[in-house]
Amino acid sequence: MNSRTSAVLASGVRKQYAGGAEGAGLNGFDLEVGAGTVCGLLGPNGAGKTTAIKILATLLALDAGQARVAGFNVVTEAALVRQHIGLVGQYAAIDEILTCRQNLMLFGRLNHLSGRNARQRADHLLEQFDLVAAANTPASKLSGGMRRRLDLAVSLIVSPQVLFVDEPTTGLDPAGRLEVWAAIRTLVREGTTVLLTTQYLEEADQLADRISMLKAGRVIAEGTPDDLKSTFGTNWLDIVVDGVADIDAAKAILQPFAAGELHIDAESRRISIPVQDRIRALTGVTTAFEDAQIALEDLSLRRPTLDEVFLHLNSSVPTNRQPEVA
Repeated sequence: MNSRTSAVLASGVRKQYAGGAEGAGLNGFDLEVGAGTVCGLLGPNGAGKTTAIKILATLLALDAGQARVAGFNVVTEAALVRQHIGLVGQYAAIDEILTCRQNLMLFGRLNHLSGRNARQRADHLLEQFDLVAAANTPASKLSGGMRRRLDLAVSLIVSPQVLFVDEPTTGLDPAGRLEVWAAIRTLVREGTTVLLTTQYLEEADQLADRISMLKAGRVIAEGTPDDLKSTFGTNWLDIVVDGVADIDAAKAILQPFAAGELHIDAESRRISIPVQDRIRALTGVTTAFEDAQIALEDLSLRRPTLDEVFLHLNSSVPTNRQPEVA
């Protein structure tokens, strides 16, 4: 691990909760996030994502291991860590009564900016996050996406070197999610390092330079989205039959070509199968359906999605293994 080029470093971090379920907390958590990048921290509920964020943000003490953020030790230099980070939790920390500008100025003053500097910083952030038109609107009147953008703006009032974002778009509609994604991309372009947790695999695919997948408090896989798809996922063949009545027959035809479990969506009449030899599978399946005289509405080959990689890893990788993608 290189502390000069890494904004976040964690090695062997452990955290156990009294009375917690087996595997809860962190059990040898390792992480390295390069400066000026986005790292997505993924995992099922209870995998340790929020625990990791709290420890790195000095809000929770670790039991063992070590961690550094912005070059500072989270245990022995906690005050310095807090001077260099921002934190956006799962729930907005803004005041509902105050307007966008008033919220920003309030947090500026709480961070010891002068009145003039707080006002200038508020104006800059309102422009940066496309909130100028809503500057005098109470936070309670904002849409979900605008509220989340304001929450991000508040966390940047003192230009943190590292920003922790815990599930940034939970509960937002598609338009709101796109707004938040655009805001995060802007931060990274300006040099901020972002560590985000999310349960939306598409979100990590869109935003993250690297992804770390957690299971039972350990990183079980890490790499770029493309690395993970290539290393842990096979190709997938999707077919859509003309009628629901053809699904059972289609399953029987597809099973010999499948390199794993079939995924069936009866409502859309779609069956997806993992395949090793894409050309053999495509030609063989096409011929088999023609011979069986079963009409197909659609047939396509594709790479695996992060959702499929995620499900594969969480069902098949033991917690005492830590495969890594270079």
